[in-house]
Amino acid sequence: MLDLAGKRIVVTGGAGFLGQAVCRVLAGRGVAPERIFVPRRADYDLTAEAAVERLYDDARPDVVIHLAAEVGGIGANMAHPGRFFYANMAMGLHLVEHARRRGLAKFVHTGTVCAYPKHCPIPFREDDLWNGYPEETNAPYGVAKKAVFVMLDGYRREYGLHSAVTVPVNLYGPGDNFDPASSHVIPALIRKCEEARLAHAPEVVCWGTGTATREFLYVDDAAEGIVRAAEVMDEPVPINLGGGLEIPIRDLVVKIAAACGYAGRIAWDVTKPDGQPRRGLDISRARKLLGWEPRQDFDTGLAKTVAWWREQTAAGG
Repeated sequence: MLDLAGKRIVVTGGAGFLGQAVCRVLAGRGVAPERIFVPRRADYDLTAEAAVERLYDDARPDVVIHLAAEVGGIGANMAHPGRFFYANMAMGLHLVEHARRRGLAKFVHTGTVCAYPKHCPIPFREDDLWNGYPEETNAPYGVAKKAVFVMLDGYRREYGLHSAVTVPVNLYGPGDNFDPASSHVIPALIRKCEEARLAHAPEVVCWGTGTATREFLYVDDAAEGIVRAAEVMDEPVPINLGGGLEIPIRDLVVKIAAACGYAGRIAWDVTKPDGQPRRGLDISRARKLLGWEPRQDFDTGLAKTVAWWREQTAAGG
């Protein structure tokens, strides 16, 4: 087991939603703040190899936890398929190659549930990752992230680079991205229902048919799983991190409307895509290899997320 307390750790994306949670978990493991290096995009464009080299020179890490991604919901994926592929592929490519050159103790890569085949059997098992093409709207992003799995496997076998790979399901929780142009489903729906409640709007319109299912993982649970993988894994065996509850989007909207106190109608724009038909993860590998499972009850976590968003809007955030 790798003792992280004495290591210098780079957390790419460490200023983001998941990254801040990972940094909190690292602090709880005894990693001093000065040993956690969070590169900001304004200073280090990780899609550029020269910037990655400079990052390694400046931070001198023992461990890299790679969380940074260019990502968004269905609309953002449809609008930027080329950019999402390039940015995520380039970041992984340069960060892993220079981790190998520097002889890092561990490289931790966070993948995505979007890497799974569109019609993957439920629950998703890691052995099914390559048994089909991902859902079309997010395939460029998913394939780019999954390609880094292969790179890490090759680098482990040829160069002995120690690494770990986690595959979190859709995340949620306080601190999430609520930008309507790029947010995922839970923050997008919370914002929609809250704005409708405040405006006394008679209805909210949601994308698709509502029949697709999703599974959600509280951000602090995801962070714990990622740090645990950094501690105990040396090989890039993909490990699902799931929340344990598969829920149809229709039912999710009802839950969110209730949590927001919105009592208007729910309408569905069936001209918009549903995305992947179903998502639900098998987390038996995480239980076995990491000793991990989610702790946060979904309804309680949802209430915490709504409360946080209300605090932000009240403060002008």
